[in-house]
Amino acid sequence: MKNYNYTFLLSISLVAALGGLLFGYDWVVIGGAKPFYEIYFGISNSPALQGWAMSSALVGCVAGAAVAGKLADTYGRRPMLIVAAILFSLSALGTGASETFTVFIIWRIIGGIGIGIASTISPLYIAEIAPQETRGLFVSINQLTVVIGILAAQITNMLITEVIPAGYTHVEILASWNGQTGWRWMFWAGFFPAVLFFILMFLIPESPRYLAKKGNYDTAENTLTKIGGLAYAKEATVKIKETFTDESEKTDFRMLLDKKALPILTIGIVLAAFQQWCGINIIFNYAQEIFVSAGYSINDLFMNIVITGSINLVFTLVAMGTVDKIGRKKLMLFGSGALAVIYALLGYFYYTNVTGFPLLLLVLLAIAIYAMSLAPITWVILSEIFPNRIRGVAMSVATFALWIASALLVQTFPIFNEYLGTSGTFWIYGVICALGFLFVFKKLPETKNKSLEEIEELMVSDKKSKNIQ
Repeated sequence: MKNYNYTFLLSISLVAALGGLLFGYDWVVIGGAKPFYEIYFGISNSPALQGWAMSSALVGCVAGAAVAGKLADTYGRRPMLIVAAILFSLSALGTGASETFTVFIIWRIIGGIGIGIASTISPLYIAEIAPQETRGLFVSINQLTVVIGILAAQITNMLITEVIPAGYTHVEILASWNGQTGWRWMFWAGFFPAVLFFILMFLIPESPRYLAKKGNYDTAENTLTKIGGLAYAKEATVKIKETFTDESEKTDFRMLLDKKALPILTIGIVLAAFQQWCGINIIFNYAQEIFVSAGYSINDLFMNIVITGSINLVFTLVAMGTVDKIGRKKLMLFGSGALAVIYALLGYFYYTNVTGFPLLLLVLLAIAIYAMSLAPITWVILSEIFPNRIRGVAMSVATFALWIASALLVQTFPIFNEYLGTSGTFWIYGVICALGFLFVFKKLPETKNKSLEEIEELMVSDKKSKNIQ
């Protein structure tokens, strides 16, 4: 293994991954503020407006993902992350300061645009600066910061919220610290990491592969030299040059329809959608109910944080330690296959009215498996399988598909649950996981220990199937 400057790599990866932390924080913080802003804005008796408040950020996510890749290919990865930092900062301030529901929604959508950009560009940037031997580890840092952001939001909400005595009316809650000011500070707290993200982004270099795409090979080589030394930089620069043609500088969405690019894009779209449709959200939807059936209090906030949050964090760390050793494909197969089995068992338990500890154990196991496989590894794969010349726009399309899949999941889950019951719903997602297993087995090549340029050659080769490990 070459003598890489891991201190430099880790520092710039952590800065880029702050986009993931803000993604996680912004996505979850609204849950703690929900009981209070609903009373403040007078929407407690309107399920439609309550749902719109919770899901409006998703509109921004889709929009941000749709434009992020094209803009990143035109202006650079770093400028787009700076834009995301600005949007996160403005959203935190604006959401917390909102006096009307309409203004609240506007700022949530703006924050969602930041999420869409960060979720597209942060892993892409890290993949383009990381060495092939440890690229999975470094890209997984982004998922780790997402999990940390989620935990930070949960803990922040818990610390800010003042205990409300049982029996308080809406009027009394509205007049309380929580109802007037507390929920605002939950959003405002996100301003501080967002400003830090903005400042630190000016201290890290542009992606060397973007620089090469624009013909700035000297600057790209300088950055690569800081990462792995002169010999590594020259070797990498030669390989990068070979992936670009004279017309590569201008990226167009029509390039995605090229006969070599389209099959790769299809793999990315399917994997992105599968990460959402693997059914983990049904697990989180039923987590509290299962905790209660196992004898735990539904009001125990610490249980949600300590159990599910800690498992998420610990097994994300497991993924980071195994992705470059075991490989992407094996972890994806493990995750999809294991979840299919767990959902089959959960469906059977619900069908036969089994409750208590067996259900709880399966739920925690599913969260652990997802955290060490499909959650982080999907982002690693998406950040590395696309060719250099279209990576930005292709990543954008894949992330767009992910957020569309997320929106469809939210819409269809209640329908499945109503018409198929809990057991049938689990079985449906089990079938989806089984199909995902087959897709990964047949279509996804192993990409560990390969440079981005070697992966590009593997993915576009007519002999790709022979290279799948």
